Amino acid sequence: MCRASETPFERIESAIRELPGWLAGQSGSGLGAAIIRGRQVIDRIEAANAEATRRFEKSGGYRADGSLGMVPWLRTHGKLSAGAAAEHVETARQLEKLPRTEDALARGEIGYQHAVAMARTAEHVGSAQVRKAETMLLKAAETMDPGQFLGVAKHFEHRVDAQSALIEANRAHQRRYLQIGEAINGLVRIEGQVTPDAGAIIRTSIEPYAKPSKSDDRSAGQRLADALVEVCRRGRSGQRSEVGHANGAGPRPQLVITAPADTLAGIEGAPAGQLEWGGTVPAETVRRLACDSAITRITGLGELDWEMTHASRTIPPATRRALVARDHHCVFPGCDRPAPWCDGHHLVFWADGGATKLENLGLVCGPHHRKVHEQGWTLKRNDDRWIATPPPFKVVARARSA
Repeated sequence: MCRASETPFERIESAIRELPGWLAGQSGSGLGAAIIRGRQVIDRIEAANAEATRRFEKSGGYRADGSLGMVPWLRTHGKLSAGAAAEHVETARQLEKLPRTEDALARGEIGYQHAVAMARTAEHVGSAQVRKAETMLLKAAETMDPGQFLGVAKHFEHRVDAQSALIEANRAHQRRYLQIGEAINGLVRIEGQVTPDAGAIIRTSIEPYAKPSKSDDRSAGQRLADALVEVCRRGRSGQRSEVGHANGAGPRPQLVITAPADTLAGIEGAPAGQLEWGGTVPAETVRRLACDSAITRITGLGELDWEMTHASRTIPPATRRALVARDHHCVFPGCDRPAPWCDGHHLVFWADGGATKLENLGLVCGPHHRKVHEQGWTLKRNDDRWIATPPPFKVVARARSA
C-alpha cells in the first residue's frame, strides 16, 4: 500500500525493486510484452524529465553545484556522455515548442528517439515549420521505428529548406575522419566516420565479399573486416580498382540513389536523395554523383524523362580516355590529383541541358567536385585555361522561430 507521504520516485523505486522477481515468474515467451511495456515507461519518464530539465535550466539551478551550464551539470550528475547530455538538453528545449510531440511521448505513442528526431528537425528548420506538419510527422512516427522515421524527417527538412539541409550536410562532411592505430596484442584498431554517400560506397564495395559461405563460422563483423581487406588487396593488385584503371576508364562501385527528376533538376521543394543502404543526401550531392553515373529508372518531369532515357550520363570509355589525355589531372586551379582519382564533371549539368561531350567535361577530384556542387563554386574553361570562382559571400541564418 502506498503511503501518502511517498514521492512518485519512491513508489517507482519500490516497483523497480519488485520487478526482477515478477519478471522471473513470467514465461520466456511472455516476456516480450513486459520488455515493450518497460520501454514505454522509460519513454514516458523521458517526457516528464524533458519538462523538468527546461524548468531547472531556466531557474539556473545548475549554478548551485558550480556548473557553467545545463549540459556539464547533466554530464556530471546524470552520468551521461557529453553528446548524450547535449542531446537531452536540446531535445527538452525544442519539445517546449512542440507540445503535440511532447504529449505523444508522454502518452507512449512515440518513443524518445522519435522525439529526438523531431527536435533536431525543429532545430534545423525552425519549430514553426515543424508545427505545420506535426500531425503528419507524428502519424509517421507512430508506425515506424526511429531509424525509418529519421529518413522521413530528413526528407521533410530538405523540402522545407534545401539550402539549410545542404549546410548541415557540409558541416557533417567536415567531421569525417579515419584513424588506423598501431598493432597492439596482434590487432590494429580502425575507427572513423564518413558521410552517408561515402558509407554507401564502402558498403557496396565490400558487401559482395562479406556474404557468408557454406559452413562459415565467422561473425558478421569478422566477415566485414575480411571483405574490406579483400577489396583493398584487389584494388592494389589491379584486379579491381575503386577509382578506375590506369587509363581512368575502369569500373567503379555501384552506388544506388533513388531521387525524382525534380531533385536532379534542382527544383525548389524537391525531396532529398535516398541511399540504398539507408540515409539521405541533399539534392546537390545527388547532382554531383549523377555527373558521371547511369540512371536506369526515374519518374518526374516529362521532358526530363526523355533526356534521361535517350542521353548518356555515364562518360563512355572512349570519351573518358580523351578527357584524361586532355586534362591529365584535376583541372581545379592548383590541384594535381591524378586522373584515376577524378570524376568527369559536366560544366553544364546534363539535367540542365548539358551534353556528355568532351567540350562540356572536365576532370575534377572528389574534394573539388564537392566544392563545385555542394559548396557553390563555379568552374569554367576559357580556351585552355580553367577558372574556378568561389560563391558570393552570404550569411545564412538558421531558422529558429518559435
